[in-house]
Amino acid sequence: MSKVAVGVGLMEFPFSGPAAYWRWVDLCEQGGLDSIWQTDRLVSPLPFLECMSVMAALAGRTKRIKFGVNVLSLAMRDAVLVARQCATIDFLSNGRLLPAFGIGSPLGPEWKTLNLDPKTRGRKTDEGLEVIRRLWSEDSVDFKGVHYHLSGASLAPKPVQPDLPMWIGGSSEAAVRRTARFGTGWQAGPETPAQAAEMVAAIKASAEAQGRHIDDDHYGAGIPYRFGRPDDPGLAPLFEAYRKRTGRDPADYFAIGDAEAIVTRIAEYVAGGISKFILRPAAKGDDDVMAQTRRLIDEVLTLVKARWPKPAKRLAAE
Repeated sequence: MSKVAVGVGLMEFPFSGPAAYWRWVDLCEQGGLDSIWQTDRLVSPLPFLECMSVMAALAGRTKRIKFGVNVLSLAMRDAVLVARQCATIDFLSNGRLLPAFGIGSPLGPEWKTLNLDPKTRGRKTDEGLEVIRRLWSEDSVDFKGVHYHLSGASLAPKPVQPDLPMWIGGSSEAAVRRTARFGTGWQAGPETPAQAAEMVAAIKASAEAQGRHIDDDHYGAGIPYRFGRPDDPGLAPLFEAYRKRTGRDPADYFAIGDAEAIVTRIAEYVAGGISKFILRPAAKGDDDVMAQTRRLIDEVLTLVKARWPKPAKRLAAE
């Protein structure tokens, strides 16, 4: 039985200000959602919250809910600083951080704006992942690579989670190898259910070939959703932005309709081996985002719990 968990995520900042955002966070915490996720952007003409700052703020605001970045572009940052930030946030939140890393889209504005070379992002990410993993678990780290050179590096306190999750994003062959080598989970981006299923199978095979195992319930997907109709006027710009960014049909990706339709889309991913979900409300403005989130909690969570009940042992532990 798959341990299906539903969280929520944001890309752009859709609220009128901080007060509305915190009302939404409180609703997510009180409503029983599994986690909150923030998309990573360093520069943008649109309002975006900086992801690691959000994680730290959520650690202080909440008591129960987990939180993560979907996904942090490690090639744009210093891996030692990221390792320190993650360890600190996990420590202060008593083990509720869900780190997820990727190489960053080559179409992202950061490469040109910040004068970064996108051609090096794969190698720098791989080195950074090894540095982070070792800093989280070892007392003194020596490392010599192309992008990082450490001598006796250490950090304390360590993360509360003894094996802090390291989820990996991306759908290339290199992402498969990267997840199999470093990851404790994989997070889909704009992949359809069929594409996500292919990735899950490829990662499992690659991990087995390297003598590693990733738990079956450590595969996730992000899905934009909306209670409504596909021809709702507010969806047109979202559909167009998705087509422009991916060249794909948004009808294959977005979950639009009633609660049954949204759960049906979730079930298509579950059939391919996905069990952790980040549902992003296709909404803008305080009232719209809150209404969409309330319906997710009241209607979708109820159906998910009925269709994929948690094992009795896990329920007892909670």
